[in-house]
Parts: sequence; structure tokens; C-alpha cells
Amino acid sequence: MSDSVSDSPKLTRRPQWAALEDHRAEWHAHLRDLFASDSGRAERYVVRVGDLRIDYSKNLVTDETLALLQELATATDVFGLRDAMFRGEKINITEDRAVLHTALRAPAGAVIEVDGENVVPKVHAVLDQMSDFARRVRSGEWTGHTGKRIRNVVNIGIGGSDLGPAMAYEALRAYTDRSLTFRFVSNVDGADLHEAVRDLDPAETLFIVASKTFTTIETITNATSARTWLLKGLGGDEKAVARHFTTRRSVCP
Repeated sequence: MSDSVSDSPKLTRRPQWAALEDHRAEWHAHLRDLFASDSGRAERYVVRVGDLRIDYSKNLVTDETLALLQELATATDVFGLRDAMFRGEKINITEDRAVLHTALRAPAGAVIEVDGENVVPKVHAVLDQMSDFARRVRSGEWTGHTGKRIRNVVNIGIGGSDLGPAMAYEALRAYTDRSLTFRFVSNVDGADLHEAVRDLDPAETLFIVASKTFTTIETITNATSARTWLLKGLGGDEKAVARHFTTRRSVCP
């Protein structure tokens, strides 16, 4: 699978891509015209998956657009790659690894094999550990170095390691414990971290360092600066770090 992907023509050189470009160049319709000419557009251009309803009727697409996109997807074997991903094959050709978003979402009894091993049990073991740690922080069972309860959580990451957690927080904000403060740091500019922690008590602050490789310069720089801030506020005791820092390995394709 990896060889066929790496040897395939560049996406933008394919005739199906050129057909899409021609289609866009010839486009003159306004969105209001599309609705006026198709009374069923609001219902036809909708996808339902379980409780999720995706309405794309207000995008500049027509049946012709969708047909051309389908042709491009077929030509680039999107469906084959999708099936290979679910089988646990190593479709990430730049890192020669499997793309395991599917394992993160799979029920405990599912089987997703990578190199002959079912990875689902290990994934759920880690998810259980994460859930237990979050419960301990929320309940006050997990305390900071001085014994104070954690009241501030700062996520340090960049790209998906920042946008993903921030999106989940914003989406679920209405259900959060309002006694806890959540902040997100991604910019390597020191002002970003400074603003995030300027009114926080180090004794009540937990940092989550999120990364896929833990080699990203922005994340490591911010994590190092946060460690310096913490130790300065807690008298320089190195033992404090273990009670105020935790890591989360991001999973990216």
C-alpha cells in the first residue's frame, strides 16, 4: 500500500484535478441562485451519521461538483486507503506507521491489528488511565506539591495538540466545572505563556504538555518556560514538577 501511494502521480497533475479546476473557472452561479433553482437542495445536500447531521447545502457545490470530486477520490484510491486504515496498515508513508485514530474510537471488544498485534486493549488501558487521572484532579484527590487542590489547567501544544483540546473545551464549555480555569498555550512567543499564567497560583496549576513526538521546538520551549515559572513560584524544589506536569501523546496521521 505504501509503495502504491508514494509512486502515484502528484494530486494536482491528475486529469481529475484539472477537471475540477475547469469546473471552478466556469462557475458563475450565486448561492441564492442554487437554492432558487433547486427547492430540495436543503434536504439533498445533507449527510446523517447517527446523531450527527452535516448540512453542506450552503457551500458552492452542485451535483456536477460532487461527481467530479467522486472521480478524484476514486482515482486516488481514497476508499482503498480508508479500508487499509481500518485494517491497521501503515498508510502514513512519511513515518511508516499505522494511522490509529480508529483504535482511539473503537469499542473495547474491537480488533485492530498492527504487525499482528491487536492494539485496542492497550489503547483502552491508556484511555482508562487518562480518565482516572482526570477524575482525581476534578475531585481534589490529586493535589499540587504543597497540598493545594488543582484549580488551573494549562494545555501546552501546537497544531492539532492545541486545536483539538481547545475545540473540545469550547464545545463542552457549558458542562465544565466552573471552579476550574482552563487555558491553552501554543505560540512560541513568551508573551503567550506569560498571559496564560500571569494571574495563576503555581501551587494550584497543572500543565498538560501535548505532543506527538515531544521534539517540536515550540512545545518544548513553552514547556521549559512553564517549568521555570513553576519552580520560581514554588521555591525551586525540583520535586514539585511531578505534581504539576503531565504529558499527553497526540495521535496524528
